[in-house]
Amino acid sequence: MRQTPLSGVFGVKNAGHSWEALQQAVDRVVAIIQSDPNKDRTDRIITRWLKRHLQRLGAEVHLNQLNSLVEDRDMLAENLENLVKKERLEGMLAGRQEGRQEGRQEGRQEGLQEGLQEGEHMKAEQIARNLISRTEMNDQVIAEIAGLTVDEVSRLKSEVKH
Repeated sequence: MRQTPLSGVFGVKNAGHSWEALQQAVDRVVAIIQSDPNKDRTDRIITRWLKRHLQRLGAEVHLNQLNSLVEDRDMLAENLENLVKKERLEGMLAGRQEGRQEGRQEGRQEGLQEGLQEGEHMKAEQIARNLISRTEMNDQVIAEIAGLTVDEVSRLKSEVKH
């Protein structure tokens, strides 16, 4: 298949939002332009289109300085490389922030669970203390009613007597 300026433009358009893929596509376009008999005209047209395309993608490339893909290829490559680094850094920071938020949420959930369990246990101990001080039930029965172990009821019984 013959490489034409139009096929190069489609390659850039289909590179998506991956700056590395975009740089590879731009390299292919430059090679196509260099082999084109009307290279100056083709370079101007494709450079103008690429500047608009990069603006639509939200690239913060110094587009005013971009006049020729063939001549400014290294500058464009450097800018695209900086964009890749910036996006990776932003992605890492966003990932860390998301991880912190998830960690906080998990911590809140765990704290709430622990608090509820502790509250339930305290309530069970209070029920057991009331049964110990107001009834003649044995430790086994009190443990079953309060939801505690017999050892816990025995410990509470010794605390109540003191």
